[in-house]
Amino acid sequence: MKIENSVVLVTGANRGIGLAFTQALLARGARKVYAAARNPASVTQPGVTALQLDVTKQDEIDAAVKTASDVTLVINNAGIAQPGGFLASDSEAVTRRIFETNVFGVLNISKAFAPVLKANGGGALLNVLSVASWVNGGELAAYSASKSAAWSVTNALRHELASQQTQVLGLHMAYVDTDLTRGFDVPKTSPEDIVQRALDGLEAGADEVLADALTQQVHQALTAPRPFYLPQID
Repeated sequence: MKIENSVVLVTGANRGIGLAFTQALLARGARKVYAAARNPASVTQPGVTALQLDVTKQDEIDAAVKTASDVTLVINNAGIAQPGGFLASDSEAVTRRIFETNVFGVLNISKAFAPVLKANGGGALLNVLSVASWVNGGELAAYSASKSAAWSVTNALRHELASQQTQVLGLHMAYVDTDLTRGFDVPKTSPEDIVQRALDGLEAGADEVLADALTQQVHQALTAPRPFYLPQID
């Protein structure tokens, strides 16, 4: 998938990784970038087409398909998180809310735009996932579970969309320096670096991008005698 002259839809494009995607896409020569957000007035990046889109609302998804019928690349970036474990009193409500955006949002956007991508030659679908797809320590229990589910959705879509020549890429990364991780005192990668690696992988035809060193280490440790997702014994 080549970025130059592509037409791209980015969800959650008003800040963080989504904003970095819109900037990098324009720099690489994308012909048009639809920057989707719940509040299009929050999209301030010059050169993009702001689009109202809450990925949990089917009517807004349907409207986006009509507006962005020329899309050749869809980037499912919109996501939410909330700290807390599954034994918290509100865990069911939190999990349902997070899954609506992080799982069903990805699924519904992908289903809605799959015919558009097919009509425009196949194109590509890029789903923003996480190292939390493979590890859940309970601190962000519902978020981690949602990213595991979104990873599985991504893997299934890769098979289902192969016949229409749509590339499907899963982007995994650890802590990124965005509003989402502001309260975490840990090493972080810049959104710009993550996005550059993601787009490099997309243009190289990759199925997955492990965008930082921690993600690569965790992925490798999944097959260790005591896998990384289990509690580690000192």
